[in-house]
Amino acid sequence: PPYRPDWHSLDARPLPAWFDRAKLGVFVHWGVFSVPAWGSEWFWWHWQGERDAAYERFVRSRFPPGTSYAEFAPLFTAHDFQPRQWAELFWRAGARYVVLTTKHHEGFTNWGSPRSWNWNSVDIGPHRDLVGELGEALRERNLRYGLYHSLMEWFNPLYLADKKNGFKTQSFVIKKMMPELYDLVLRYKPDLIWSDGDWEAPDSYWNSTSFLAWLYNNSPVKDTVVVNDRWCKGCSCRHGGFFNCADKYKPGTLPDHKWEMCSSIDKLSWGYRSNMSIAEVMDEASIIEELVQTVSLGGNYLLNVGPTKEGVIVPIFQERLLALGRWLDINGEAIYESQPWRVQMENSTDTVWYTSKGPVVYAIFLLWPRDSVLKLCSPVPCPATRVTMLGYAGTLKWQEESPEKGLLITLPSMLPSPLPRSGWAVKLEGVL
Repeated sequence: PPYRPDWHSLDARPLPAWFDRAKLGVFVHWGVFSVPAWGSEWFWWHWQGERDAAYERFVRSRFPPGTSYAEFAPLFTAHDFQPRQWAELFWRAGARYVVLTTKHHEGFTNWGSPRSWNWNSVDIGPHRDLVGELGEALRERNLRYGLYHSLMEWFNPLYLADKKNGFKTQSFVIKKMMPELYDLVLRYKPDLIWSDGDWEAPDSYWNSTSFLAWLYNNSPVKDTVVVNDRWCKGCSCRHGGFFNCADKYKPGTLPDHKWEMCSSIDKLSWGYRSNMSIAEVMDEASIIEELVQTVSLGGNYLLNVGPTKEGVIVPIFQERLLALGRWLDINGEAIYESQPWRVQMENSTDTVWYTSKGPVVYAIFLLWPRDSVLKLCSPVPCPATRVTMLGYAGTLKWQEESPEKGLLITLPSMLPSPLPRSGWAVKLEGVL
């Protein structure tokens, strides 16, 4: 039956299967905030919403007196943006979907929105349809395409007037926000809508439920589209498709609802910062650890990069993505299309995590044991149990740790050189 515009009905929609199978996505935060490239993607708010002294000093020291945020837009050039290179990088990183900011809280749209006159990437700055160009390149690579979209805009006069009226009026929603959201769906047919900027107003203001009912019943992507949980004040972790709950959310135990952990290679920002230091960049081991923990607990992992105003994904971000891709080339069997096992993490340590596919169990260990003997307490072996290691030829010797409980697995005494430096997976067949 058609979905009704209420949460009870909308929340009953089964999540399209592709999303759970995908496990890994790349998030891209790109916009006018990439021009000052300082602090974070919330630059405009910190500077002129909060009047933060550090941001005011920064603008005074770098830009002419009286500079407005709007004057950054022509400097958002995307001169070096090559969508096919981005798509190739994300594909090599092992991502199965990519989520691009089509519009952040600053209101600038990365496509030629007719509702955002002279504050979009076609009228000013790049003079290009960034959303459309990236979508074409990703689809050539068979990658799913997600569109991040902020419901609110910090300084939009229509939004500020509605806010002043206690959100009893809807001028902003009717004239600006909803037309753009429908335009994005009809124009680009996204596989995913990553909503944000919802927290100030109830769903009755945003018209979230009527939009989602249309999306699920009548839109061109009604059978395949996936959405998150940021659709109103109080929606997060309660309503929508998959749950984000909070940025960098890490549940302690297996949730009963499909979820996604979004993280950023730059630990301090989602948008690009020109003064980023190497200590502020996630290392390869930390990225692998987050991915493994997230997937073991039934989540997807969405890893963010912030390109420069010219459209360059800086080499350190590329290096981290490619390292992740090399790890997945070997260990992806334990990640993609996997399911949580009956135990998510070895009870004696947080360095061994489990995934499964049907009767096959994968134990992913993040630290190489000192004596090259891996102790697993949770699996119950039988005489026919077979143990192999992903990326390593041949079977591994094992013995029961104690009657009817656990295994002691003898790993290769020397770490095989093509294998990654952190995170290895043993495949267990014939265990309970």
